[in-house]
Amino acid sequence: MSLLKRIEQGQGGSQNMPGDQGGGEGSRLSSLQARRTSAPASGPQVGSYLDLKTRVQNKLLAELDPSMDIGKTDEVRRTIQDLFEQILSEENIVLSRPERARLFEQIAAELLGLGPLQPLLEDETITEVMVNGAKNIYIERKGKLHRVPVTFENNDHVMRIIDRIVAPLGRRIDESSPYVDARLPDGSRVNAIIPPISLVGPTLTIRKFSKNPITVEQLIQFGSISPEALQFLKACVESKLNMVIAGGTGSGKTTLLNILSGFIPGDERILTIENAAELQLRQEHVVTLESRPPNIEGRGEITIRQLVVNSLRMRPDRIVVGEIRDEAALDMLQAMNTGHDGSLTTLHSNSPRDTLSRLETMTLMAGMELPAKAIREQISSAIDVVVQQSRMRDGTRKVTYITEVSGMEGDVITMTDLFVFEQTGIEDGKIVGRLKPTGLRPKFIDKIEASGINLPPTIFGVGERRRY
Repeated sequence: MSLLKRIEQGQGGSQNMPGDQGGGEGSRLSSLQARRTSAPASGPQVGSYLDLKTRVQNKLLAELDPSMDIGKTDEVRRTIQDLFEQILSEENIVLSRPERARLFEQIAAELLGLGPLQPLLEDETITEVMVNGAKNIYIERKGKLHRVPVTFENNDHVMRIIDRIVAPLGRRIDESSPYVDARLPDGSRVNAIIPPISLVGPTLTIRKFSKNPITVEQLIQFGSISPEALQFLKACVESKLNMVIAGGTGSGKTTLLNILSGFIPGDERILTIENAAELQLRQEHVVTLESRPPNIEGRGEITIRQLVVNSLRMRPDRIVVGEIRDEAALDMLQAMNTGHDGSLTTLHSNSPRDTLSRLETMTLMAGMELPAKAIREQISSAIDVVVQQSRMRDGTRKVTYITEVSGMEGDVITMTDLFVFEQTGIEDGKIVGRLKPTGLRPKFIDKIEASGINLPPTIFGVGERRRY
């Protein structure tokens, strides 16, 4: 077993550095090299080697800009490589080629990447990484949570990684602003919250985005949606119907929004508005807007609501809002009701009916003191389709409802389920079922046909009902 391998297995001792216990630099290095050639790995040797790694790392940090952009690392990596080799040479540190390479990768991950989290982020089977303090790290794989044997040195180590994420974005996190939303260069979503708000130490949650975004074919293959339902949603997008994608946390709303936005024709001007830019639109004419938190003086905040209002002056054909969570709902409804058809957004809710209730509540948050009936009329006029997404007990994500907002009856918004997920059983711990049409055609079918799209009756289950 190589020395570095033994060191990695003894990583837990990294907080107690024997290098702090007196003796000169040269004597510690000489002792380290003597033990390396004459004795098997032991506790003190592991600690001395980790001390060496820390000192080399600190020397490199002294030479590098601490606010470097981790998204542009090629040139910086070459600089680190040169400095790394120079330090090893100056201090006469003898390492084998594999050990030298692996030590460099560890240090590079600390300086440029996200330290112990870097291998987890590079693992494409992992969809989410959760850090609950320095010693408790969990991942999500195939919809299930697992604890991993990876740790940080201490809470300060976690804070350094958090600062490295938020600094290039012009954001900050400290006791006066103890939580922040951010993103990684690849678009992965990041949330961090620190003491005194978090009682378990700095907490970091990273929702990874696949390097290869999920395709329409994969969505069908995974059983997340049926081909008929997807064909119907494609027709809705092309016909400029206003749609809301609703669901719980981690249910796949943004993934579905990415796929549906891919159906927007390429000759339209699209504006995206998000807290942290993560949508991956493939069209050419896309303008991306991102909200901004207040600075250290409490000024300069730009909210989603302000961006929605401003977007109306930018001649959009489509407005895509990453998530509605507050009074911006009022301005989004106004946009949908003032000629900006085909708008898309997401929000958190448990069912299509709850989606409309949440929209009503968030509209009231604007403080306009509008009567409930007026708000509901706005909602029923603005929203055409609600797509409900759910994360099932087995960890899979599925579209469970596609519902038409059909109008008003008195003070109540009427809704019609067009597709409903029916569970037929459980096999090998996996939920078995299918998103089935209800046999009802939407009232807006005329608008779809006016766009030159003719959907066969079988999509809505009409032919199937006759066969039964």
